[in-house]
Amino acid sequence: MHENGEPADITNVKSISKIWLVPIVAICMGAWMFYHQWSNQGPLINIVFENASGLEVGKTKIKMHNVDVGEVKTIALTEDLQKVLVTARMSANSEGLLRESTEFWAVNPRISLNGISGLNTLVSGTYINMSTNLEGPSSRDFVALSAPPITPSGTPGLHVTLNSDAEFAFKEGDPVIYKGLKVGEFESIYFNFEERIVYYNTFIQAPYHKLITTNTKFWNTSGVEMDIGANGFKVKSSSIETLITNGVAFGVPEGMPQGNKVSERSYFNIHDSYDSAAEERYKESAKFVILVEDTVRGLHVGAPVEYRGIKVGKVLDINPPNANQQKWLDAGVAIPVVIGIQPGRVEQTDDDIGIEFINRQITTWVENGFRASLQTGNLLTGALFVNLEQYANVPSVEMEKFQDYPVIPSISNEFSQITEKVSAILDNINDMDLIQLSEAANKMMDDISASANSMNSTADDFAGTLKQMKEQQVSAKLANALEGIEELTSGFSSGSRTNNEINETLDTLQQRLRELQPLLLELNQAPNSLIFDKAPKPYLQPGIRKNNTQQERK
Repeated sequence: MHENGEPADITNVKSISKIWLVPIVAICMGAWMFYHQWSNQGPLINIVFENASGLEVGKTKIKMHNVDVGEVKTIALTEDLQKVLVTARMSANSEGLLRESTEFWAVNPRISLNGISGLNTLVSGTYINMSTNLEGPSSRDFVALSAPPITPSGTPGLHVTLNSDAEFAFKEGDPVIYKGLKVGEFESIYFNFEERIVYYNTFIQAPYHKLITTNTKFWNTSGVEMDIGANGFKVKSSSIETLITNGVAFGVPEGMPQGNKVSERSYFNIHDSYDSAAEERYKESAKFVILVEDTVRGLHVGAPVEYRGIKVGKVLDINPPNANQQKWLDAGVAIPVVIGIQPGRVEQTDDDIGIEFINRQITTWVENGFRASLQTGNLLTGALFVNLEQYANVPSVEMEKFQDYPVIPSISNEFSQITEKVSAILDNINDMDLIQLSEAANKMMDDISASANSMNSTADDFAGTLKQMKEQQVSAKLANALEGIEELTSGFSSGSRTNNEINETLDTLQQRLRELQPLLLELNQAPNSLIFDKAPKPYLQPGIRKNNTQQERK
């Protein structure tokens, strides 16, 4: 109340100021942004790594086909403190990518025999790569791969499993070759301890996976293949890549049908070489035994069996383990060799019908001189092969049995035959009485020596006689020659008639030359004087003219 008694003017004040509108709007915007972010963010996933090398919270990205699909949020140790648990936030559109088959791995610079990878991380830093084939149920927990997969999930192609019980071994990343082209790789390796066989999970890339059929064969092409056997010396090599690492090749051997295409995982054997893989087209064999009395050194399992130079089979076993071993030290015991004659090689069906035909044919031939022998196929290595041939001068025998195998009679090889002939010659030499032969030889040598001495004496006498005869003949001829020379010289001696005649002839010749001298001088000074008549001129002597001229000059 004022002092003058007038009543106060009371006005109601508003409880909320307009300034509060700013934080309210900010809260609403933040709530909307939070809701938008929450509604658009992807799920959280957990990835277990061996270590956290190169990974950083808030920086390391998760990529697929080089597109960011997530980011690392936390990094911590697992409960057992043995590995690293990485929590990552994925993008909203990556929900369908998170399957049990999805694979994660850290990308770092890596150098191996298969090449160099991850060089881009030197600038951008380590990132996590992922791949999936969109198969299987959804998942949020994953275990990262320790290294990039050989074949990322979802890659088109075909998975096959190769197995081998040989000594050679392959590793992850080794190539699969087709006609020199790399068309696949080994993905993983598993060793079966019960079977003692190594299995290789292998991937064939599209479109080359269409080449895999039921008749496809795989064989080793690692390094350089050297084969020294009965067929000679062979050297083969594949691509440069397989010279450094291991590798296999595949294909359908020549002469085999292509077979049906394989559309799902199948199992194949890895053969030692193409030749051994090509042998698989002959699946059936008519088995026989040959009993070898000679040495089998140089004969190996797989050695060819030939009939008149044509390969008809191969050696299956040498000295089978179920043979009667206690007799090998006995004299005259033959060593059994199991051979297989393949019907497919002799234009027969590769089945039981072809085997039955071979058995009947061999039985008939054995009765008519069909025999087996070991022959040397390579002189350098001494490798042997089994030769089958019909002989006319051998006795007829019936087919026998050895451990349920029909027996083809055998004969000695050419080396054994030569050895037998040499032994026979040596036996004949041993049967001779060498002492008596030596005495007879010594007596004969004494007789020959006496005869030679007699001949030498006779030759010396004959040579002396011949020398005397020659000396007498030479003396007579020399005397005759001297007499002739003496008679000839006496005819030309002084006072002889011949000498006088020669002297008269020389005097007459000298006189005629003096008479012709003036004529010759005239012709020399005036050659035409014989034709033209001229007054005679005094003959001037060169010496007189010269003297007169000198007097005049004086």
